[in-house]
Amino acid sequence: MSLTDSQKTAVSTWIADGKSLADVQGLLREEFSISMTYMEVRFLVDDLDIAFAEPEPGATKEVDAQAETPELVETPAGAVTVDVDPIPRPGALVNGSVVFSDGVSLGWQLSSTGQLGLIPGDDPDYRPNPEDLQNFQDQLQEVLRQKGY
Repeated sequence: MSLTDSQKTAVSTWIADGKSLADVQGLLREEFSISMTYMEVRFLVDDLDIAFAEPEPGATKEVDAQAETPELVETPAGAVTVDVDPIPRPGALVNGSVVFSDGVSLGWQLSSTGQLGLIPGDDPDYRPNPEDLQNFQDQLQEVLRQKGY
């Protein structure tokens, strides 16, 4: 698929503004109705010889420190809390743990195919209530959006 000169300029501007490849992929779909895979966007950026802005030296240390600690979503007592592990488990795109309002903690993972799964804990028959599940999914979506997934 070839882009017009104005579309190529838009892609260059987005990258210069600090957008990620996933952001560019979404913007291409929204702005120009062009559907591309992540890999196609990566090749497009390479073909256009667009360089990503390098982070400042001080910013790298901050990012490294954040990667070492799991991200915890602040919620009121008795509510659902979600965290993301800094290193994904084998076969998972991203994973972490969730503590439901009744205090039960389970692991979760998102596969590379986009399938979300809960990993059983001490009680394999435990099922969180529907409200907790919805709260978990909403928080997880926000955390993953912040991390660029």
